[in-house]
Amino acid sequence: MIASRIDAFLTRMQFARMYTLRILETIDPGDWFRVPPAGVTHVAWQVGHLAFAEFRLILERLCGHSPGDSIGFPAEFITWFGRDSIASADAASYPDVATIRAVFDGVHSATLREIRHCSESDLDLPPLSPHPICQTRAEVLDWASAHEMLHAGQIGLLRRQLGAKPIW
Repeated sequence: MIASRIDAFLTRMQFARMYTLRILETIDPGDWFRVPPAGVTHVAWQVGHLAFAEFRLILERLCGHSPGDSIGFPAEFITWFGRDSIASADAASYPDVATIRAVFDGVHSATLREIRHCSESDLDLPPLSPHPICQTRAEVLDWASAHEMLHAGQIGLLRRQLGAKPIW
């Protein structure tokens, strides 16, 4: 049996999240706000950015949700972790690790739930709001999993720059 496009998107998103979590589980929460020498970011920013991006890409552009609605995405995440934000080594500038992680997990759960309600025929429509590289909702879903893998790679690099050994 051929899987639906929705099922294929869900599989890719779940794989990307599994890979991200595999890396995160090896990083002490005390290191989440450490910026390596000559670095420009930290784990907390990467994780917060993934929550922000998944919300904006899917929950907003495909499902019509807004920050602060029933999904529970805090509007402040846009300022802290949005595309144009700059990571600060000052942990007091951000919510704590548990809060960032709760939003990261909550947005992902909501995303998986909402995608299951998408119609296959809607995938070829443009997103509800424009995206600079994605012209259709299917492209938005493809980009969401690719974007997470890109940032999982950055988290893995941060982990190594903080002195951890490679994991396989």
